Amino acid sequence: MGETTLTTLEGRQGPTTSPIAEDRAGQGDRGLLRRLRTPRRPRLWFEILLIAVSYWTYSLIRNAVPEQKAQALRNADWIWRVEHHLGIAVEQSVNHAVNAVTWLIVGMNYYYATLHFVITLGVLVWLFRCHPGRYAAARLALFATTAVALVGYYFYPLAPPRLMTGGHFIDTVAVHQTWGSMASGNLKNMSNQYAAMPSMHIGWSLWCGLTIFVLASVPWVRVLGLLYPALTLTVIVSTANHFWLDAVGGMLCLAFGILVARLWYGSLPYALPRLVQPSV
Repeated sequence: MGETTLTTLEGRQGPTTSPIAEDRAGQGDRGLLRRLRTPRRPRLWFEILLIAVSYWTYSLIRNAVPEQKAQALRNADWIWRVEHHLGIAVEQSVNHAVNAVTWLIVGMNYYYATLHFVITLGVLVWLFRCHPGRYAAARLALFATTAVALVGYYFYPLAPPRLMTGGHFIDTVAVHQTWGSMASGNLKNMSNQYAAMPSMHIGWSLWCGLTIFVLASVPWVRVLGLLYPALTLTVIVSTANHFWLDAVGGMLCLAFGILVARLWYGSLPYALPRLVQPSV
């Protein structure tokens, strides 16, 4: 079906595609692409599986990146010199000042270890339940942010301040013996120690904060959305897990993720309709 017979100059016959069939095929391809780019109601089982597999893959790739300790330490020294040149190298002072208040730094250790996951998953669940039309686009922005971060880990190994030689930073998890970051203490062998650039604590927390600020209807909740990435920035510096510039890297990754979602769906995630028709 969809083919006609054509008699050639030599008298032989050969098949050629009908213009109608070609048009239908083109419309079919465009229709499939349009369906893929149209927000649909997310399926719970698929989202749970997708998030689990995606995080497992992210952790596997991140920890499989060669640690390159010597290069990571050289890069950390370079970052530290650049920040001194820019006049923003205050991480050491912040680290020592906060470490002097035991209850505060211990709280920050637990914050660093847990809220990174808890808040992000909580915002995903909230989007799934209350903003299904925006969920897929926002999730794509988060996934693209995380994916591009892996490129940074591979091509730019970076030691966190607490591992710098001669940096005089305090590893707060080790000093206070708190159960904390997988990048420190007893769990350090389970994570790549030299994948500090970019900071996904900032990338993810800023994604959460922007989502809450734009979509929440309660004013004080919107304020909390803005405070969350700001507090996260304070925590990653106070615990000597990141430089300021690592946070800038996380922001750039998020900008890339939002751009990917914008190009795919033709709109910013937060500008899409809140509700969609159930998928069939």
